[in-house]
Amino acid sequence: MTDFPLPNNSTDLSGQVALVTGTTSGLGRRFAKVLANAGAQVVVTGRRYDRLEELAAEIQADGGQAAPVQVDVTDAAQLVSMVDQAEAAFGPVQILVNNAGIPDAERATRMSVELVDAVLDTNLRGPYLLSCEVAKRLIEQELPGRMVNISSMGAFNYTGQGAALYSISKAAINRMTEALAIEWVKFGINVNGIAPGAFSSEMMDGMLERLGDFSVHFPRKRLGDPAQLDSTVLYLCSPASEFVTGTVVKVDDGQGPR
Repeated sequence: MTDFPLPNNSTDLSGQVALVTGTTSGLGRRFAKVLANAGAQVVVTGRRYDRLEELAAEIQADGGQAAPVQVDVTDAAQLVSMVDQAEAAFGPVQILVNNAGIPDAERATRMSVELVDAVLDTNLRGPYLLSCEVAKRLIEQELPGRMVNISSMGAFNYTGQGAALYSISKAAINRMTEALAIEWVKFGINVNGIAPGAFSSEMMDGMLERLGDFSVHFPRKRLGDPAQLDSTVLYLCSPASEFVTGTVVKVDDGQGPR
């Protein structure tokens, strides 16, 4: 006997408030639209407010609900204010997607201290502080939650051609996912991650300009389309993954070594 339906695969996010960082372009923009389409009220965030307004308007035109909040994820005070604004717009945040991130194309010994700080503050410190802020509020209100941290296949493989710190920061995100999942599981907060391979995005455009079309070396000679991450992010944000926590899902089309 089971209390679950057959199959137990609901991705209905009606009544849920989702906050997604880094939604002004690329994967984050797509994630926000996917969650809104599934019924969530979505808070779209990033530094470029004009793009946030444009995205919120698109979501609303499609019948969804969205609110734009400008934020710099390297600023701890702004992170707290962002969650305050999200709650004021829709209510407690129960879905968090830590998507904001920046690359570095430098060899380790050539990086300025300013760039080191920017990469670590954006890719690790910001997601950690924001996760803790959201979790603290959920715990106080005795509400369950789901968090998805966007990692990278670069966390598992580094070729030595530059971007060592990016790889390090994403490996740390994987461990953060595992550790916080254990700490918060008793509160009903699931923490998981996604490690995408090479997907089309503004960040990827910059890499292609520097390195040429390296997708010809992949087994299927293609980059991923952001739409090919829809099912993974929706699964990890939805009731269907209620028993899954502390996992990082690799989505890379077999592009790199294991």
